[in-house]
Amino acid sequence: MHPLTPLLRGGLFLVVALGFVIANLRERLIEIFLPWSGGGAGPEDPLDYVISHNLVLWVLLGVLGVVVLLIVLFWFSWRFHSFRITGDDVEVRSGVVFRTQRRAPLDRVQGVNLTRPLVARLVGLAKLEVVGAGLDANVRLEYLSAANAEAVRADILRLASGRALGAAAAAEAPVGSWRSSAAGTVAGGVTGIVDGVEEPVAEPESVVRIPFGRLIGSVLLSDTMISFVVLVIAMGVWATQGAPWVLLTLLPMALGFGAYAIRSVTRALRYAIAPTDHGVRIVFGLFTTVTEILPPGRIHAVQVRQPLLWRPAGWWTITVNRLSGSRSGQQAADAFARVLPVGTRADAERVVALLLPWLSPEERDLVFARGVFAAPDDDPFTTTPARGCVVRPLSWRRNGFALSPSALFLRRGRIWRSLAIVPLARMQSVSVEQGPVYRRIGLAHVRAHTVAGSVYTGIGALDRVDALRLFEDVEAGSVATAAVDRSHRWRVEDPAVEDAGVEVAESEGAADGAGVAEGEGAASPTSAAIPAPSEAHPDEKEHR
Repeated sequence: MHPLTPLLRGGLFLVVALGFVIANLRERLIEIFLPWSGGGAGPEDPLDYVISHNLVLWVLLGVLGVVVLLIVLFWFSWRFHSFRITGDDVEVRSGVVFRTQRRAPLDRVQGVNLTRPLVARLVGLAKLEVVGAGLDANVRLEYLSAANAEAVRADILRLASGRALGAAAAAEAPVGSWRSSAAGTVAGGVTGIVDGVEEPVAEPESVVRIPFGRLIGSVLLSDTMISFVVLVIAMGVWATQGAPWVLLTLLPMALGFGAYAIRSVTRALRYAIAPTDHGVRIVFGLFTTVTEILPPGRIHAVQVRQPLLWRPAGWWTITVNRLSGSRSGQQAADAFARVLPVGTRADAERVVALLLPWLSPEERDLVFARGVFAAPDDDPFTTTPARGCVVRPLSWRRNGFALSPSALFLRRGRIWRSLAIVPLARMQSVSVEQGPVYRRIGLAHVRAHTVAGSVYTGIGALDRVDALRLFEDVEAGSVATAAVDRSHRWRVEDPAVEDAGVEVAESEGAADGAGVAEGEGAASPTSAAIPAPSEAHPDEKEHR
C-alpha cells in the first residue's frame, strides 16, 4: 500500500486528539488569537500549570515520545499491510498482532469500485474495493496512488474476464523510495484537484450529460420534496389549532431534508456513464468521487421509473439490482443502485442499452415504444383482466408482463410509471402466489426472485391462467438461458480451456447418446446436460 495509508486510516484518531487539546486550551488560544475579545480570563488551564511547575521539558519529551510511538505504529501498520493478485483471487493481508487475511475469487467479482475521498484526492490517493458475491465479501485496498489504483483495477477486471495479463503487464516499473513516492503522489493529487482530471484520457466519453438545472429540478420535484411540503403544511395547520410547539420540530426536519438535497445534488454533479472493455463505467460525486465498473452479466434487474411530477419534463430514473458484498448490507447496495439519477427518454434508452447490451431491437422496443408508451390497441403486454379493477382501480389496463427469449418485462403503475427488466439468466427462482382475495376473483401474483435490491421484480393482479402460463414459460426460459450463460468469464482467451471444456461436454454427450442413430444429429453439450422442458417427464416437471 502507499506509505501515506496509515495517516489516512488513522486520521479520525488524530482529529479526536486535536479536538481534545483544543478543548483544554481554548482559553489560552482565545487569548493568543483574539486578545481584544477579553475571553482569556478564566480558570487556570493545563498550559499555565505546566509553566508554573517547570514541567515544559518533561511535557515536550512526552509529546516527542508519543509522536515517535505513533510513527512506529504507523510504519508497522503499513509494513504488514499488503496484497497480491493471482490467477484465482485477490488476497489482502493486514495486522501486526492479530493477522487478517481476506480473499476475493476473481470468477465471482461483481464489480470494482474506485473511491477518492476529498482528503485522499488532495494527496493523490484512492481506495479500491473489489465487490464480491456474498455477505461481507468485499475486499478493500486502502490506499493506493491514483495511477496504481487504475492499473490494479484493470488487472483485476482483465483476470476476472478470463484473459491473461500479457507480457507487458509482467514488467515491473522501477520502485523509488517512499519519500519520493509520497511527494510525487501529493503533487499529482493537487494537480488533479486543480485540473479536474479523474479518469484516464483513453476512456470513452460519457453517453449522458445531466445539466445543473435538470438536476436541481429533479430534487425539487421529487417524491421526498412533495412529502416534505405536505408535512410542513399539515404541521402549520396543526400549529394554528392550538399546538405551536409543533413548529419546533420543523428546524431538524428542514436540516435533514437540506442535507438530503445537497447530498443528492453533489453526488450527481460529476455523473458520467460510458462503456469500457470490462463493463460499464459509472462516475459520480463532487467531493468524494466514486468510479465503479460493472462487468457484463452482473446486473440482476433494471427498472426504468418516472415520478408523477417528472412527466411534463419527460425525465426518467434508472435503478438496478446487483450484489454489493458489503458489510453494510442493504444500505450499501442502495447507495449504488441508482445508475441514472435523472435523464430524458433518449438518455434512459442509451443507459439501458449499456446495462443490457444483449437485448435485441425488438426487446428494446418493449421498454418504451411498445412498453411504457404502448397504445391499448397495439399492446404486446399481457395485462390485468377487467375483473382485476377491484384491486388495481387505476392501473389495471397497464399492469402486465411481456416475456422475450432472454428477459422478463414487468410494467406497473399509471400515476408513477415504472418498467422492470429481469434477465432470465440472472433469475434465482420464480413463484406464483394466490391469497384469499385473489383466489376469490381468479387472480394470482407472480414474482421473479433475484438478489435483494431496489427493483421490485413482482407483478400482481394477473389472470390465474396467465400467471401459470408465465410460470412455465419463465421456468423453461431461465433454464435454457442459464445453461448457455458464460458471463462469469466473459473474455476467455485460452483456447486450451475452451477446447478442454468442449471435449468434456462432447464426451459426456457421446456417452449419453450412445444409442442415438448416426443420422439423427449430434446433441449440443447444453442439451445433453439439461433436458428441454417439453421432453421432461411429467413427474419430474411436477417435482421441479
